[in-house]
Amino acid sequence: YQRRVHGIQFVAVAAASIMNDIHQSPVLFPESPLSAASCNQTFIWASNRPADGEPMVIGIDEAGRGPVLGPMSFGAALCPLSYEQTLASHPYRDSKTLTEEQRDRNFTLLNNDTHMHWRCACLSPTYLSTSMLRKNKYNLNAISHDTEIALIRDSINAGFRVVKAILDTVGPEDKYRQKLEREFPGVQIIVTKKADSLYPIVSAASICAKVHRDCVLRKWDFIERNIPCSKEFGSGYPNDPVTKTWLRRNIDPVFCFPTVVRFSWSTTVKMEETVSPIEWYEEEENASGPGVSAYFNTQKDV
Repeated sequence: YQRRVHGIQFVAVAAASIMNDIHQSPVLFPESPLSAASCNQTFIWASNRPADGEPMVIGIDEAGRGPVLGPMSFGAALCPLSYEQTLASHPYRDSKTLTEEQRDRNFTLLNNDTHMHWRCACLSPTYLSTSMLRKNKYNLNAISHDTEIALIRDSINAGFRVVKAILDTVGPEDKYRQKLEREFPGVQIIVTKKADSLYPIVSAASICAKVHRDCVLRKWDFIERNIPCSKEFGSGYPNDPVTKTWLRRNIDPVFCFPTVVRFSWSTTVKMEETVSPIEWYEEEENASGPGVSAYFNTQKDV
């Protein structure tokens, strides 16, 4: 369990940079079993299509930005430029317009297509909460930018010759496009609203992101042992009655919620106000003795 006390988030895992917090996994998803570690940390999975030097287009989209619980996932789909037009005849659509069965079927199609490659990063609820509640707030837009940039760079480092990138906008279109152009000079950058509806390669990325998030939630292994928690989460969105019911039934009077919940969301912050407050008492220091700070080394290592 995590607990936010007087505006400070106490968690077992400290927030790290996107690149340091993403753990490479060589296994193919979803055949790989998801353990408690993989559900409660931040991971990246990738298909096993080898890079062959062909010029590639990459599409990137996210899933799970709004929910109050579960990870936020980012999908990347790649294919040769010569194959991009062929994707128009495939059933890839914005994942929000598809049923779960259709998404799973389309992901299987994507995974079996020898022309396609995919990568997916899942950011844990703990990572999201600690990032947004730390002293220098790391907001969702910045997290999204850094994760999407990391996916592009990770694909390039894996040997794929990315010459074109298409992304849904996060924040102002022009600013995000210019930022990406500075990061990847020589790569054609397209940033636009509703990219997951306009470009099949981004639709494929959208499906990849959504399927991974849903699978992580289905396989979620609570690290809070001996505490009965159901997996009847609902959609995870704050206005979902099933999600609201789950939150009410699984709030602890001392420790609040298990780590599947995002503590930085206003929904959980309001619910925390209903539990027992915590106050800290400290004896006054002896005026003639050293202060607490004297016991800490403030010098930086050289």
